[in-house]
Amino acid sequence: MSEGFLGRWSKRKLDVKEGKPVEAEPLPEPLSELAPPTPPVVAVQDPLPEAVEAPPPLTLEDVKALTSESDFTRFAAPDVAPDVKNAAMKKLFADPRYNVMDGMDVYIDDYSKPDPIPYAMLRKLASAKFLGLFDQEEKEEAEAAEAARRARDVADNTTEETVAQSETVPPAVPEAPPHADTDLRLQQDDAPPGEDPGRGIG
Repeated sequence: MSEGFLGRWSKRKLDVKEGKPVEAEPLPEPLSELAPPTPPVVAVQDPLPEAVEAPPPLTLEDVKALTSESDFTRFAAPDVAPDVKNAAMKKLFADPRYNVMDGMDVYIDDYSKPDPIPYAMLRKLASAKFLGLFDQEEKEEAEAAEAARRARDVADNTTEETVAQSETVPPAVPEAPPHADTDLRLQQDDAPPGEDPGRGIG
């Protein structure tokens, strides 16, 4: 059996069982004798980095130089002035690529455009008639319609004859002037006419 830990343990157990004296366990060798001492670690310090100059603060002149392909992330830094940052964001979102509507947005119409009442509807309003907004136009339209009617009447008169208008003829029997007393007025005879009496004898 190999003289390893298990072999020594098995042999020691058999010796105890048979009553033989047990040999003392050998002490492990000190680590100082087994491994050479490790040299101390000396921390090598890196040379101090050279001071990097901070870039100048961004201004509105830098915003004017931006294009659609420029890097806008530097304008989002916390040390950028608010007016410069807002100007840069405004220029960024003025790009037509960010202004394409898909028609699914809510309230995308321009409600600042005026939407006047149609002219035909405005003329029918009672308030427009009350204020007389279209009186002059209606008068002109009526005159134009009358002129057109007269022209049409002349065109329809194919005989082209003019009839002289006779003067007013006075009635044959003048009417009796109204009487002041209603009982003395002449009453109309509403009785039916009688038969012809014919000729008498004689």
